[in-house]
Amino acid sequence: VQLVESGGGLVQAGGSLRLSCAGSGFTFDDYAIGWFRQGPGKEREFVASVTYGTPTTYYADSVKGRFTTPRDSAKNVVYLQMNALFPNDTAVYYCAANPGGILPQNMGLESMYRYWGQGTQVTVSG
Repeated sequence: VQLVESGGGLVQAGGSLRLSCAGSGFTFDDYAIGWFRQGPGKEREFVASVTYGTPTTYYADSVKGRFTTPRDSAKNVVYLQMNALFPNDTAVYYCAANPGGILPQNMGLESMYRYWGQGTQVTVSG
């Protein structure tokens, strides 16, 4: 199982970016996928997640209404569409995967995810 994030970069405040999490060695439909981020000097935090099977999404309050995480089953890719970015969205963004289900109340816990990507840097300038 491998996860590779891409799509990070530098964007001005108010702009948008779309991150991709590409998987190999497994089928995304069978895995819960989570997005986490770690800003400078901060601990890693939950951003968003999508369940396996019929997708249900969850979002941290700080990104709700601005970020979405659609899954493209045909391409075995999960995206993190980020709109209306703020400078405090600056972070390294990671995708993570776990086979099967995770209870909704646990979707934001790092320990629930078995596999992790290497991360991609997102920098939002003010």
